[in-house]
Amino acid sequence: MDALEPLGVVDSEFACVKLSIDRSGNGPRLRIEDMSSDRVGYVDALILEALCWASDEHLRILLDPSSERWREAE
Repeated sequence: MDALEPLGVVDSEFACVKLSIDRSGNGPRLRIEDMSSDRVGYVDALILEALCWASDEHLRILLDPSSERWREAE
């Protein structure tokens, strides 16, 4: 079995990400690749469940691009 199982691309006018399941670790994780920057992040089942329970207010903080994405490199 391949370590990466492609799932597809999710896009909008604001973002485009490629999703796959990464099976190379101790358990499967969702691999999320930002198509505009090639940055990759991994999300396990616990984080996905937390997203299901997160309030709109908490998610709004994550969506603010000035909090992390557009900061100058240190």
